[in-house]
Amino acid sequence: MSARDNHGTEAPWGEGFQVVGKRHRKVDGLAKATGQAVYADDIALPGMLHAKTLRSTHPHARIVSIDTSRALALEGVHAVITGESMPIKYGVIPWTPDENALAVDKVRFTGDEVAAVAAIDEDTANRALKLIDVVYEPLHTYLDPFESLERHDPAIHEENKRGNVSKHVELEFGDVDGALERADVVVEGDYFFHGTTHTPIEPHCAVAQWTQDGSAEGLLTVWSSTQITHYVQRALARVLELPEAKIRVVQPCLGGAFGGKSDPFSLEFCVAKLAMITGRPVKMLWTREEVFYAHRGRHPMHMHYRSGATKDGKLLATDAKILIDGGSYSSFGLVTTYYSGQLLTGPTHIENYRFDSTRVFTNKPPCGPKRGHGSVQPRFAFEIQLDELAHELGMDPIELRRRNWQGEHTTTVNGQRITSNGFMQCLDGVEEASDWKARYKKLPRGRGLGVAGSMYISGTNYPVYPNEMPQAGIQLKVDRSGLVTVFTGGNDIGQGSNSVVAYLVAEELGMDVDHIRVVAADTDLCPVDLGAYSSRVTFMVGNAAIDACRKLRAQIVAAVAEHWEVPEDRVRMGGGRVLDLADAEKTIPSREAFQIAEVRFDTLGATGSYNTPTLGGDYRGGTIGAAPAYSFTAHVVEVTVDEETGRITCDKVWVAHDCGRALNPTLVAGQIEGSVYMGIAEALLEDHDVNRFGLHRGPSLLDYRIPTSVDTPEIYSIIVESVDPEGPYGAKEAGEGPLHSAIPALANAVFDAVGIRMHHLPFTPGKVLVALRDERAARPEPVTGATR
Repeated sequence: MSARDNHGTEAPWGEGFQVVGKRHRKVDGLAKATGQAVYADDIALPGMLHAKTLRSTHPHARIVSIDTSRALALEGVHAVITGESMPIKYGVIPWTPDENALAVDKVRFTGDEVAAVAAIDEDTANRALKLIDVVYEPLHTYLDPFESLERHDPAIHEENKRGNVSKHVELEFGDVDGALERADVVVEGDYFFHGTTHTPIEPHCAVAQWTQDGSAEGLLTVWSSTQITHYVQRALARVLELPEAKIRVVQPCLGGAFGGKSDPFSLEFCVAKLAMITGRPVKMLWTREEVFYAHRGRHPMHMHYRSGATKDGKLLATDAKILIDGGSYSSFGLVTTYYSGQLLTGPTHIENYRFDSTRVFTNKPPCGPKRGHGSVQPRFAFEIQLDELAHELGMDPIELRRRNWQGEHTTTVNGQRITSNGFMQCLDGVEEASDWKARYKKLPRGRGLGVAGSMYISGTNYPVYPNEMPQAGIQLKVDRSGLVTVFTGGNDIGQGSNSVVAYLVAEELGMDVDHIRVVAADTDLCPVDLGAYSSRVTFMVGNAAIDACRKLRAQIVAAVAEHWEVPEDRVRMGGGRVLDLADAEKTIPSREAFQIAEVRFDTLGATGSYNTPTLGGDYRGGTIGAAPAYSFTAHVVEVTVDEETGRITCDKVWVAHDCGRALNPTLVAGQIEGSVYMGIAEALLEDHDVNRFGLHRGPSLLDYRIPTSVDTPEIYSIIVESVDPEGPYGAKEAGEGPLHSAIPALANAVFDAVGIRMHHLPFTPGKVLVALRDERAARPEPVTGATR
């Protein structure tokens, strides 16, 4: 089903929803709460070996030699592999395959994977790692992205024709320079967004089993804590030189991801290769320290922004120059570079816009997609600049945003199609809930309010590898018992996507949610889905589910109508039954209706799919950042700033999020609150960085600070339902968008509290004290004898 074939946003019978919009438990909630759910590390197979990884102790070095003989001689060791075992490069983006499962000729960051051992237990494997002898030739280390921008010898990736530049994008829409010249007020500044990482509860884990299936190749099964089963299958096939049909990838229950498990990782290749060599199942569980080095988290960005407006607050132009620290490998970096500019053009209309973004390689853990991929950092700079413009114009910052609202069913300056847009309701909601008009600029010194807004994609128009096949598929199996099983390739990473599928099927078929079974993320059993990234699952998998259900429902209704000898428009499905609208006595359970339909049509089942229409601007890169729908968010944050210690306390956050339609308000509110929690943590606590030797500054949850319940502010979530014409029953995303504007809203609240502009994250007490000192030094000398 394409977006243009959407069946509408109303209830299937036009008589109100029975399941959608109601508060339901997650379908896997009880199993997770009681410990019955099976995660990757819970898998234990007969004869299973345990694998560990040898990691580089140098940030940048050539590998002169590797001697594994002593490790292989250790009792209990079954196999040792190095880069020579898997020399084919891979990458989640097909145009930038620059990674090896294990380093082949050089290492590019401290912690880069060099060798792997399979042994009878983890302790033996760890002892074997110490017996592997590696000779390195250290190379110049790049830890400063500005140096990587200028110096390219030695290059981190010799095959890269741009030296240490990973990707460069420069796009201009309109006459930016002319508009800035015409502006009555122009604000300009430098901003820095630091690196942060995902910190999911569950570390990465993978288990592989190699079995002979009667064919020459055998069958490889990999269970992995991944959020992209389909792409992992493709990458394994490439690197191991196996047919995709001989590889099965299964995602067990997942203990969080937030983007951190959306690349293929070394451990998946290593357990697969070791299982093939030894003929025994192999498991690898990374330690928390290893997860920090694997990273793929938020890209640090150095940003210079200029924005100009007329005296009545109309935004004329924004000009951005961005330097992105990509770390040692490409990952999603090509997309990140585009997203850093393409996703800024709403909800505030920018008449003229230019961005110049450059991503460079450094000898640090590789960056990738973290919740709000590529667009959280520029949103931080832009929303502060809007606040600065409002201050210069003497205008309420909420009013400034209202005057520049882009509207709905429109097109942005860079060619992105906007459908529903509830941003004005979001602004109204946080303004009223926070009592903004009575409190903004009126709180005692040291306390302040700040506002910011944002938008984010609901799925991406562009699949990671080019093809015209559906981006999401669903299969339904109907059982005579009254059970409907849904097969989906979608990855539930804790956000509840399996539950959403169950709700939609129950709604469409008039059934109880308890009679819907969901089988997900198994490449042998489920149709292809591209994974849990870019907030795509609810929108795309949801539409595919509705498509399949309506095909199935048509068969059931037709069969029952024929059986009863009544017109089809008199037959309804609801409440676990099928009934005749004109005869209250004529009603049967769904299971009986299924059996009637099976007699009429043979074994019952249906398939459904979703693909996006053609979207985006007609220029190179115009499809990157284009989405079938966009969510919108507004935040108001209240802070207290202690001027003696420099500590910022985030007291309250009001957040209104336009999710289209809340399929389950409880799940939506949970996603909103989780996003706020993560955003405030990035602003005040988190910092993923390395020291001058390339060593991580704190690769543990003791040193890498994330908020406890004591640190978490009061969060007031407001759900705005704009009902998108193309979402499943009007739904849009809710898992990433509510993060973006929390951070600049906090920065703007600090300005309201104590008059300092915080442009460099994170906002540590030391930075606050320096800013307060500078602010006091910049104050004019008081006139003698003057009173306040």
